[in-house]
Amino acid sequence: MVSAPDRLEPGSPYPLGATWDGLGVNFAVFSAHAKQIDLCVFDPSGRRETGRYELPEWTNEVWHGYLPDAHPGLLYGFRVHGDYAPERGHRFNPNKLLLDPYAKRLFGQLRWNDALFGYRVASARADMTFDRRDSALAMPKSVVTADYFSWGADRKPQTPWQDTVIYEAHPKGLTRLLDEARPPERGTFAALSHPKVITHLKRMGVTAIELLPIHAYMQDRLLLEKGLSNYWGYNTLSFFAPEQRYLGRGDLNELRMAVRRFHAAGLEVILDVVYNHTCEGSELGPTLSWRGLDNATYYRLQDANPRYCVNDTGTGNTLNLSYARVLQMVTDSLRYWAESCGVDGFRFDLGATLGREPHGFDPSSGFFDTLCQDPVLSQVKLISEPWDIGPGGYQLGRHPPGFAEWNDQYRDDVRRFWQGETDMRRRLARRLSGSGDLFDHKARRPWASVNYIASHDGQTLEDLVSFEGKHNEANGEDNRDGHSENYSRNWGAEGPTDDPGIVAARQRAKRAMLVTVFMSLGTPMLMAGDEFGRTQQGNNNAYCQDNEISWVDWSLLEQPAGAELATFVSRLAGIRRRFEIIHSRGYLYGQQELAPGIHDIDWFDERGESISEGDWVNPEGRALIMRRAARTPDGGIDIVAFLINGSEKVLPFGLPGASEWRILIDSAYPRVEEAPIEGASYTVQNNSAALLAAHIGPEAA
Repeated sequence: MVSAPDRLEPGSPYPLGATWDGLGVNFAVFSAHAKQIDLCVFDPSGRRETGRYELPEWTNEVWHGYLPDAHPGLLYGFRVHGDYAPERGHRFNPNKLLLDPYAKRLFGQLRWNDALFGYRVASARADMTFDRRDSALAMPKSVVTADYFSWGADRKPQTPWQDTVIYEAHPKGLTRLLDEARPPERGTFAALSHPKVITHLKRMGVTAIELLPIHAYMQDRLLLEKGLSNYWGYNTLSFFAPEQRYLGRGDLNELRMAVRRFHAAGLEVILDVVYNHTCEGSELGPTLSWRGLDNATYYRLQDANPRYCVNDTGTGNTLNLSYARVLQMVTDSLRYWAESCGVDGFRFDLGATLGREPHGFDPSSGFFDTLCQDPVLSQVKLISEPWDIGPGGYQLGRHPPGFAEWNDQYRDDVRRFWQGETDMRRRLARRLSGSGDLFDHKARRPWASVNYIASHDGQTLEDLVSFEGKHNEANGEDNRDGHSENYSRNWGAEGPTDDPGIVAARQRAKRAMLVTVFMSLGTPMLMAGDEFGRTQQGNNNAYCQDNEISWVDWSLLEQPAGAELATFVSRLAGIRRRFEIIHSRGYLYGQQELAPGIHDIDWFDERGESISEGDWVNPEGRALIMRRAARTPDGGIDIVAFLINGSEKVLPFGLPGASEWRILIDSAYPRVEEAPIEGASYTVQNNSAALLAAHIGPEAA
């Protein structure tokens, strides 16, 4: 047995984190203001500290040391010495065991205790009183890892953006109720790529699954006291380690296997990531990692009073990506998930925060510039949630080329139109045609607009047509939380009903909104379960509901209504794939004339007449035809016409520009088969939409 050394060898400042080389482990951790950092090692239970070593070297603000004969599986943490001077932004406290920001795995769960805080919680001057209690027993531990995985012949699908269809899902909620999966694997990475899941996604035309955060996250103390939990996971505890609850056997290779299976099926994997803040919260939050390592560097602090964090995120703190080492941590994390785990893209929570420099949001910020030139990260899909609560925090359409953005204006305008709001025809036309008013600059393309009706943050599609108000009582905040304006409509009854007329109206409205999403220029996104009627019982803020409210109920897919809706979505996806013009690579403005009276895009009213300026501003205009046309390889012209009737009346639509139309799909008649249309008109039911197609041969074109 090799005895433990008395001290660490110098080691190397690179790479950051704990790196096993076969003979020992190198430890390297950044802190610009610490005066000493101790490495603490623990027994396999994580309860007893078996060794403490001072990191002997400090190179380029990186503290480092080498522990000979250490092996993967070793549990460790750091204690950091330095000034406890909140008035200068420093909160060093060596009594607090800290996680390694680069740890690839964690052991144990955080156990809430006042010892986790660097100050005396009960003190009247909490930010000034130093707490000497040891936090080690309440803390999870960092784990030394050695990643081994054979990717074999794995190839990333690299689906072109214009062909992409995204499916947003929770890594646990997607399979927690999947009966076909083995019980121990339900709700874990091992079940994500179950054959039933993959078969279903392929049938729905999905090309990429977007997973809510899988990084290790903290359970909020207040939620636990209420018997709730941080289900969504937007409260990061580690940017490199996976959430332990999603590891059925405790091995990250479960995720890698899932990624391989998705890739083999032609599906990409996108991660929702949270780099705008950490779980340590405001200056009154616990000391778990970054705060104790170098609070004044990792976080943005108020210039006039550095004891306080800048709170542009609404969570208490904001990471300081203007500092090179903090930016390095974020990009190192992204590359780790892209290279070591095969991930195909990232969706950035509160992406506007990541683009903030001291002078405000900047599309040429260090973060954006770094990603856009990085040889790895510039080649994956990048999606931003383009807002935060900071000054000038709404930045939809202002991100740099290469980024797609969640388009909440698309979501709200489409909802408002189908809800029945007046004066929406022009706004709807902009969203249908790719939101060029927001994105058409700097060579951006329509795919930059991620078009969705529902996401994790809000009501499900089923609830949008079943509830006019939010019903968040289960969250324990007297229904005060969540958005109050959902642009929803219950069609005659609040909540579930057996009234056949209301049920039929709701189904028709859902199908109309789904047709709108799939027929719009841009990147369609579905929320898991919307394609077969998943409900959250009216809850539009289910972040704390780790239960049947949030989990996907796969049994709905076996019921008549759910099966019919899923079949309808499958047909929509097939039509979208079949007609390239539906997912055009460029914006269409009606400037290209393909044949007399036929442009790349044209707009008509229900009479089949071009819409005049007066018609566009008519607040009662509830009908619209969007006609698109494109040359085919044989020299002919493919034409599609999207007929929209948002009124309460059945309307006959005049069909412009071609003589031989055929119906492709009709939201009022989900089982209608593709067939020729007799005559020059097509009747669209109230609150419904239909898609028609025609072809002009080369001899006539």
